Amino acid sequence: MSISIIIPVFNEASIIASLLTYLKQNSDKRNIKEIIVVDGGSTDQTITIAKESGAKVIQSVKGRSRQLNCGAKYAIGNILYFLHVDTLPPKNFDSSILSAVHANSQAGCFRMKFDTKNTFLSFFAWMTKLNFKICRGGDQSLFITKELFELTGGFNESYDVYEDNEFTDRLYEIIDFKILPRHVITSARRYEEIGTVKLQYYFGVMHFKNYTGAGPKKLHEYYLRKIAV
Repeated sequence: MSISIIIPVFNEASIIASLLTYLKQNSDKRNIKEIIVVDGGSTDQTITIAKESGAKVIQSVKGRSRQLNCGAKYAIGNILYFLHVDTLPPKNFDSSILSAVHANSQAGCFRMKFDTKNTFLSFFAWMTKLNFKICRGGDQSLFITKELFELTGGFNESYDVYEDNEFTDRLYEIIDFKILPRHVITSARRYEEIGTVKLQYYFGVMHFKNYTGAGPKKLHEYYLRKIAV
């Protein structure tokens, strides 16, 4: 079994090199088949830096769901590991993922911590230990066997936002989703820009809208009004 790491990016020249270096330093290269950076049309040096850092770079139409599916299409590992560019998985994350798959877990994620000591955010990060759909999010990263990914049809490209949640919601319906007892560290930058309580409220509204039948278009419109910066 081997892992293909898939990272969607757009104008991430300032942080892509540090992430790629971190991944190599904190995993066993025998377990990592490839690191795929899926670029959505960056106009900075993201592509050049990613290539110089040893990643395979694939060009895609912009949009995280489309970029993730594009990366999965070209991945050659048995396991796909979807990772946000501002999220750092735990040391030896590859061994944790492989152990879970060998124990018959077809998909799952890590728990999450923010790179801040903010008490409010720490509470919501603590909730990621709970194995409920409402507690999932793309910042927790996602591993899935390629076989299952292809069976599900992958990410729904109708979703310009909320694609991670829509996908994990479907996974919960067909498998026992695994929460690995270690933590990724993700950036709190967006919370600091918008306001921690305000942004968490907006995300809560998006969850409510989704569970009361709002489709991808309405979710995207709300995101553009309230969250996009």
